[in-house]
Amino acid sequence: MSDRYGEFVQSSLGKKVAKNLGLPLPTKLDRFEAGEKVVRGSVLFGSAAGEDSSVSEAVATVLNKLHAEVYVAGDDANKGALTGAGIEAKNSENNSDKYKVLIFDASNIAYAPDLKQMYDFFHPVARQVEKSGRVIIIGRPPEECETIGEALAQRSLEGFVKSVGKEFKNGITSQLLYVSKGAEANIDSTLRFFISARSAYVSGQVVRIGEGKVQELDWSKPFAGKTILVTGASRGIGESMARVLARDGAHVICLDIPQQQADLQKVAGEIGGSTLALDITAEDAGEKIAEAAAKRNGLDGIVHNAGVTRDKTLAKMDENQWNMVIDINLQSIAAINDYLFENDVLNEDARIVCVSSISGIAGNLGQTNYATSKAGVIGLVQATAKKLKEEGKGITINAVAPGFIETQMTAAIPLTIREAGRRMNSMSQGGLPIDVAEATAWLATPASGGVNGNIVRVCGQSLLGA
Repeated sequence: MSDRYGEFVQSSLGKKVAKNLGLPLPTKLDRFEAGEKVVRGSVLFGSAAGEDSSVSEAVATVLNKLHAEVYVAGDDANKGALTGAGIEAKNSENNSDKYKVLIFDASNIAYAPDLKQMYDFFHPVARQVEKSGRVIIIGRPPEECETIGEALAQRSLEGFVKSVGKEFKNGITSQLLYVSKGAEANIDSTLRFFISARSAYVSGQVVRIGEGKVQELDWSKPFAGKTILVTGASRGIGESMARVLARDGAHVICLDIPQQQADLQKVAGEIGGSTLALDITAEDAGEKIAEAAAKRNGLDGIVHNAGVTRDKTLAKMDENQWNMVIDINLQSIAAINDYLFENDVLNEDARIVCVSSISGIAGNLGQTNYATSKAGVIGLVQATAKKLKEEGKGITINAVAPGFIETQMTAAIPLTIREAGRRMNSMSQGGLPIDVAEATAWLATPASGGVNGNIVRVCGQSLLGA
């Protein structure tokens, strides 16, 4: 589905008209293209003063692997971690060029007055960020801080990050990564995702990175040798997920209802995957998935994407419309997961990714059934994450929560409501199925073992529930 207004304002005439009328000016977003560098420009790095350099060192290690051009802000203390990683960083003083990525290590901020260091880093360069640029702040989880002063200072970072995401415009995203002490080496996959074009429509997010197995990967094919099952894979977001995972090396088992078998076979054939025609609400759904997985020596991941809407106001909604949405969107996931756990279908270090929605976070008119189901997915993820951490098999579970994504489903929304949905976010545009797929691939990668129990919105920093 095309965004004609978004296309119009890309022209010189359209841009002039939009400016004169005070209309939104969505920027054409950079998205991943094969062969492109992860960082398509220079990086400016800075850190708050303090004795703990572990986060800065971890960031420097990743930037060195990416062969990024790095500038350093402030005094020589900021240069230490970069030099230790083998990076010849340039001093940012008197540099008038634009940066693609700004990274600030705020992990040493322990008191409210220390937050001024963050202001001092960003204020001089706020207008020097390129279109589709990236702003990333890294701190410590407030709930793990030892003092009230440190906890309030670290929690303050969230307000700053979300405000920057709304201020900078031009397709620039802003994220906050909370890294637990001792888990710094697990930052690799998450930092790669957020500084790259893969995260084009993800902004204003807070991600927690904790303990997990550190894995070195061939990042050109991070899923090589892995088998991942995707439900609802015949079209839309599910199809895009299947294609991205296969692009990155996975064998994808594409699952959808029997009525979609023709489309399912087409997708699987084009990506070298296999098919499983199945109603996920069937009593034997878990067993059928296990049989398909056994042919591939178990599952290394499962993406619970299949879902439906049956929108009506509560007063007009019948019992069948309520039951169908709850059964497909929520209960089927719980039942399938239970079977997979009880029968050891998931391999060690497997990844589970569920699809929630901003409707499950903010609610939505005419969607009491859908919002209930998607809020339930969040509850399922958070409770399961605790269980998996205790079991110690390296399995993780996370969720993506899409906002307005250009699909057949959103194409059916009345025009005025559709346009409002597109514009009510920091990007002033709808996302694409590929945006949800890229976020799913990040959470599903073997190197994301430290990311567990997170709910990540893919919504362009929607105003709903923000």
